[in-house]
Amino acid sequence: MGSWIWLNQSSTDDFILLGIFSHSPTDLVLFSVVMVVFTVALCGNVLLLFLIYGDPQLHTPMYFFLSQLSLMDLILVCTNVPKMVVNFLTGRKSISFVGCGIQIGLFVCLVGSEGFLLGFMAYDRYVAISHPLHYPVLMTQRVCLQIVGSSWAFGIIDGVIQMVVVMTFPYCGLREVNHFFCEMLSLLKLACIDTSIFENVIYACCVFMLFLPFSITVASYAFILRAVLLMRSAQAGKKALATCSSHLTAVSLFYGAAMFIYLRPRRYRVPSHDKVVSIFYTVLTPMLNPLIYSLRNRDVMRALRKGLDHCRISSQH
Repeated sequence: MGSWIWLNQSSTDDFILLGIFSHSPTDLVLFSVVMVVFTVALCGNVLLLFLIYGDPQLHTPMYFFLSQLSLMDLILVCTNVPKMVVNFLTGRKSISFVGCGIQIGLFVCLVGSEGFLLGFMAYDRYVAISHPLHYPVLMTQRVCLQIVGSSWAFGIIDGVIQMVVVMTFPYCGLREVNHFFCEMLSLLKLACIDTSIFENVIYACCVFMLFLPFSITVASYAFILRAVLLMRSAQAGKKALATCSSHLTAVSLFYGAAMFIYLRPRRYRVPSHDKVVSIFYTVLTPMLNPLIYSLRNRDVMRALRKGLDHCRISSQH
């Protein structure tokens, strides 16, 4: 029945994405900036994936998690930005019913998966710093695969459920989505029926999906700080905190933006603010993650130099 509704609606009804940019000189500059950020995010995450999988010295749990984070960021920027760019350049703002559902499903899946993965990455740092001798035993390949698998599973289940429910609601009127992609909360405003119960359920899900990994992160760093304070060597403590600083920066950017959008009361939501913050964590954060983890990480920079040297030697021959 659900699939019939999808096919029936998709054959006749498109949604209109109002977008975030007009064709004013200021917005053209901002659009150009977003395009540069998108390109850097794309190249940075692809490069990081190649470095991690290509360098045997980076085949450790931390870098395995980082490679999955890059993969999530890569899919995330490719979910919404290309459609936004095409609509802006062609002036055609429509998106098909099925295309809208796919955007919602992928977006919710990736944001949920990334939130859980960041929490598990904090736990990984806690084990590495507080129990260094037991780290190889506690963080085996099987455990790492289970952590990554559960992160993807949580996100996929959440994404599929929300996509199916949202896309089975009847939509009427102009069907104009006040966003640059099919963002779920913006889409629900167009429903012909009362969706307040579903929105309350979604709010509860967001609280769970954000606060559970956020709590793991806070608890892990509380134990890390305790372990650092108990270290006799100031140099060892400094090194331990340095390995965590990159992850803390990424966590602050991701959770800060996600909480701003999804945990605010409905009366405080302003579409223009939501669109700007959505640009922040759908484009800017995926660009910053590879920069944060590479520029502040000796192992990644060493692998990059090694790769560049290899390319240079190959080109000379």
